[in-house]
Amino acid sequence: MKPNLHSSSALLAVLLTLVSVAGCGPSEGKVETKNDQSRAKPVKVSVITIKPTPIKDALLLPGETEAWHDVRLASEIDGIVERIDPREGQAVKEGQLIATIEVSALKAALDHAEASFELTDKLYQRRKLLSERNVIAKEELDRSLNKRTLALSNLRRAKIKYERGFLHSPINGLVNHLHVDVGEFVDRGDPVADLVNVDKIKINVNVPELDVRYLRVGQKAMVTVDAFPGRRLPGRIDFVAYKADPATKTFRVRVLIRNPDREIRPGMIARVAFLRRIIPDALVVPLFALVDKGGERIIFVENDGIAYARTVSIGIIEGDRIQITEGLEIGDHVIVNGQTEVEEGMQVQVQ
Repeated sequence: MKPNLHSSSALLAVLLTLVSVAGCGPSEGKVETKNDQSRAKPVKVSVITIKPTPIKDALLLPGETEAWHDVRLASEIDGIVERIDPREGQAVKEGQLIATIEVSALKAALDHAEASFELTDKLYQRRKLLSERNVIAKEELDRSLNKRTLALSNLRRAKIKYERGFLHSPINGLVNHLHVDVGEFVDRGDPVADLVNVDKIKINVNVPELDVRYLRVGQKAMVTVDAFPGRRLPGRIDFVAYKADPATKTFRVRVLIRNPDREIRPGMIARVAFLRRIIPDALVVPLFALVDKGGERIIFVENDGIAYARTVSIGIIEGDRIQITEGLEIGDHVIVNGQTEVEEGMQVQVQ
């Protein structure tokens, strides 16, 4: 059977056409891309020139405000509350009377003890004179002396118990809470009043073990309280624990601040900023100059009108500035405006 010349010629023509198209396709694509790039306008950007600058390494930790003194005044005897002098919220001085408990009965017992002592003392003094004149035996004088000694001991105990019926403030401060009312019976050890001194405020924070080495007693700190936004209060470190909490592996640090207006109250949330160190020659860029590309931190640098991407490592953050520890050099032109619109190798125009 003879081959069909017409069909073979047609098939050959189709193959040549496909080869021609395949051969010229890539070349034509490159020309179009080149033409597109040549026609693209440079992206307008702003840059900063990197130079060494100081940056502060600060540590910010949360804490809770506490009163400078927080005292719970308890009854030292059993009995009826006969008198309460101050009201809740009232300021008191050290030594001021807060309450009296069972003092009427205690005063009667004290008077009886005083009378008993006076009687035994007089009897002893008479027998002493008689003994000096050899009128009575020495054994009778000794019995009188024993009675006098016992009466004196009873008098002293009565005085101590009577004085315990008067509760006085051990501090200058405020009456935060009264636990009892007049006429109420209390046992020994029952709470009577809570007293606080808030002229100064304590703030305890838990410092990680890697940071406690930077802190020392007397060091300054800056405190903010959530209840007073925008207000910065100067403080100082009063105590740094020598032993870590076994559960958290942190060290307790106590900071003191002055509170003359008594506006800051115990129990408020506070934040304490400690200055760990100052790096004098850090390479710093604005925080917004960083671009996230697939989980990598990228900074774009301009050089001769071309944008180049740099993968960087970061260090200290201070406000809206961040330290770059790797990937940046002195004199680099970092793009800080338009960085989200550029890619590696794109043309840029510095404004």
